[in-house]
Amino acid sequence: MRTAHRTCPLCEAVCGLRLTLDDTGHVVSVKGDPDDPFSRGFICPKGASLGALDEDPDRLRAPMVRDGDGRWREVTWEEAFRAVERGLSGVVEAHGRQALAIYLGNPNAHTMAGALYNPPLIKALGTRNIFSASTADQMPKHVSCGLMFGDPLAIPVPDLDRTDYLLMLGANPLESNGSLCTAPDFPGRLKALRRRGGRFVVVDPRRTRTAALADEHVFVRPGTDAYLLFGIVHTLFAENLTSVGVAVEGLERIRELAEEFSPKAVAEICGVPADVITRLARELADAPTAAVYARIGTCTAEFGTVAQWLVDVINVLTGNLDRPGGVMFAKTAVEIGRRSRPYRTGRWHSRVRGLPEANGELPVATLADEIETPGEGQVRALVTVAGNPVLSAPNGTRLDRAFAGLEFMVSVDPYLNETTRHAHVILPPPPVLRSPHYDLSLLFVAVRNYARFSPPVLPPEPGRPSEAEILARLAMIASGQGADADPALLDELILDQMLRRAVETPGSPVEGQDVAELRAGLDGESGAELRLDAMLKLGPYGLSLAALREHPHGLDLGPLEPRLPEMVCTASGRVELAPPQLAEDVVRLRERLAVPPAEIVLIGRRHLRSNNSWLHNVGPLVGGSNRCTLQINPQDVARLGLDGHAVVRSAAGELTVPLEPTESIMPGVVSLPHGWGHAGTVQRVAAEHAGVSVNALTDESRIDVPSGNAVFNGVPVTLTPA
Repeated sequence: MRTAHRTCPLCEAVCGLRLTLDDTGHVVSVKGDPDDPFSRGFICPKGASLGALDEDPDRLRAPMVRDGDGRWREVTWEEAFRAVERGLSGVVEAHGRQALAIYLGNPNAHTMAGALYNPPLIKALGTRNIFSASTADQMPKHVSCGLMFGDPLAIPVPDLDRTDYLLMLGANPLESNGSLCTAPDFPGRLKALRRRGGRFVVVDPRRTRTAALADEHVFVRPGTDAYLLFGIVHTLFAENLTSVGVAVEGLERIRELAEEFSPKAVAEICGVPADVITRLARELADAPTAAVYARIGTCTAEFGTVAQWLVDVINVLTGNLDRPGGVMFAKTAVEIGRRSRPYRTGRWHSRVRGLPEANGELPVATLADEIETPGEGQVRALVTVAGNPVLSAPNGTRLDRAFAGLEFMVSVDPYLNETTRHAHVILPPPPVLRSPHYDLSLLFVAVRNYARFSPPVLPPEPGRPSEAEILARLAMIASGQGADADPALLDELILDQMLRRAVETPGSPVEGQDVAELRAGLDGESGAELRLDAMLKLGPYGLSLAALREHPHGLDLGPLEPRLPEMVCTASGRVELAPPQLAEDVVRLRERLAVPPAEIVLIGRRHLRSNNSWLHNVGPLVGGSNRCTLQINPQDVARLGLDGHAVVRSAAGELTVPLEPTESIMPGVVSLPHGWGHAGTVQRVAAEHAGVSVNALTDESRIDVPSGNAVFNGVPVTLTPA
């Protein structure tokens, strides 16, 4: 028996794990690492099942190629990469590079390889048809922060460990473990807030486990959070409760925009009494410190970007931006993607619907349009990396049909699933425990500054490339270097560019030094580790891979500290409280006030033992409360004459679903979890718990306008007896 330590890669909480393995490398147990200074031994059911996920017998262990008759066969890695070269080059030669597209799934945020190698892969493909799970999840937050602070990655997070008052909207961290707010043991931190005399309020259409923990739960109609937040902004101005402590532009403009959204004016549409809205505003203003935090329930709605914008407007108006106990910016050991020029969207638009790009990508809601619509630039080849958009994107039924018509598709994925079954080549990455890990994508929204590197727990399998090597070889193929090109050349090119830029940058820790000497001093067992070592050494703490290896449980870098001046890169050099693009969308918000609400609307749901579609083949994580049922208020069951099952219809499709009557959901709202719909899959556990895909009901034509994010919450539906 031996013990190994590593970071859990299965959600955003980045918990430290302690694994016990036998002499064959089999994982005997997984527990929380009590010596991790950030997670302090916390673990959830997902982390405890990491060994079972790694050893899943349905994981692909060799490349797969689909023949013309639709049959799959295992091939060697060299055969697989040559098949990719033929497929991609054939499409490029016949139709040009704009006939290529790429889709990046959620798990890319949890791997070193995804963060380091997808950008050069995208560049090598040379296409503007870039899609990801971001426009099915979080793009409104990126756009609002980009327009307010100048950088879409400048996302302030609640200082959970020091705040006196937390207002949370559309988030359920007791199930999700946190999202765009990296906080291991989120439940413990919320309980600590209350123990020290703080107040915690949850606004949600369901009485979630998180809401049950709060001091107060406020029901709100799905998709109307922006009205509630504007009502708070209105009250702060009307009662002279503002206390702005940072340099801002647009203060009077935001006051003008809020005038028409008094608590009385918005109470009916959002379902929150006017006196409650007024009281929330007063409580936020009166608290010694306070933070407003809103997540996926507010992002995946018709006014997602406006809602996210107003969250931080309130944080500014109450004097809680960039302040201990308020909302603050993490300072990571590796800072990637920082901008030097003001942010903008719409640098190009989608071919069919003319939707603007944001953060260099187009809305996934228009991916099917780009594949199905003939003409110059029609997407004919697709690369997917760790994604299952057939189950996760809006109107997945249509995407399923669209993928079937592609001329070529290659997927980097460990499973033959609802999306990859359409691929011509599947390239499976190694199991998690055979890969190094560092959270490049999650620590920039952590509630405490922290760093931890996890070397591989198990050695690489002979002849099997790492995920980094797979993506690097795809990039070499896409750039025309061929299937046999050495992927190490890509790493060396990137390292050379990185080091040269650093030595030429005034104020850099290596300004004026010799590039060759710096390269010779880098440490790492692979190209990915060498690049990480370079980024650590060039980072704000001057760390190194060797230093992190000396701290296998992680390194505490201290509490969040004020750093707004170095984060803001707007044209004015100030926080923009009323960006024109968002002020324009207020017109749409105002017009919606006159539209009668739908009788019943659909929302999504999180499960503690689930993460989208990719953990449903792990036995310990399915069953129990992790079920695909339609939660519905008993009043609606009786009113509609339902019993047992119901047919749910929307503009996009219909499903027959089992009902779960519960008082925890407000009347007029029903909830179906996402990521299910595994009927016909070859994944045996998932097939036994197939459920239905909620994205057969979501309408790809409905998006949040400023960000292009898909609308999954507040979807109008009708219910009839099955």
